[in-house]
Amino acid sequence: MAGVSLGFPELLRNRREARGGQFTGRIKRAVMYHMIEEKLSVRDKFRLLQDLGYDGVEIRRPSGPDPQEVVAAREATGFTIHGITNSSSADIRGAIALAKLYGAGTVLLVAGRVNEQNPYDKNYEETQQRIRDATAYAEQHGIKLLVENVWNNFLLSPLEMARYIDELASPWVGAYFDIGNVLRYGWPEQWIRILGKRIGKIHIKDYSRKEEKEGSGRGFNVGIGEGDCDWPAVRKALAEIGYSGWATAEVAGGDRARLADVAQRMGRVLDL
Repeated sequence: MAGVSLGFPELLRNRREARGGQFTGRIKRAVMYHMIEEKLSVRDKFRLLQDLGYDGVEIRRPSGPDPQEVVAAREATGFTIHGITNSSSADIRGAIALAKLYGAGTVLLVAGRVNEQNPYDKNYEETQQRIRDATAYAEQHGIKLLVENVWNNFLLSPLEMARYIDELASPWVGAYFDIGNVLRYGWPEQWIRILGKRIGKIHIKDYSRKEEKEGSGRGFNVGIGEGDCDWPAVRKALAEIGYSGWATAEVAGGDRARLADVAQRMGRVLDL
């Protein structure tokens, strides 16, 4: 319409829709809140992400911002807080309550850690029980519990992770699949096909097996799209399982320019 000027977020969305990428309208783009390193209020951080074309944000607890400030910022901007990361904290109920307060739909869980002092079978049983104990509370509040694949020496294959989730026998428990975390010892497209509809959300990062030779953690020192992830294969697998929902970057953060670069990289590898 003549005389109407569109802001950057609207222009970006219109360009994406006009181009019609494979996952346009199916995958929503987000970042972790702690990646925003600009010295701004929570409200202005949300507005920054909106300006860059992000659809939402995921917040860690207990290290996140003041909850009341978060709620006020959400109400002022209309920005979506799609999930809470609880990691391996035993206080799953506290994370569920915070997710409910924020209007989020999920809590990310890490299923303990296996080491010399904590045997594999013991960790398997104890973490499953911890999740079972919280499932009714999660259902009561409409919050899904999603178990992430991390470097905790546990759930080392997609078949085992599928079994672990299925044994919990609840539609309120699923998988939070981290694409980059698998690349050290597997292929994400295989995990995606095997986990299938169990996948509730995905984390986006890349990994270089070449850089890994200098230290396992250094494998993450590559930008999204510059590592060993076969992104076309990942997109094919996501399409095969009918995935739609959130994709959240979990990489090194920074200022506005850095976050803009992450958004563009996510758009390229996911064809948004």
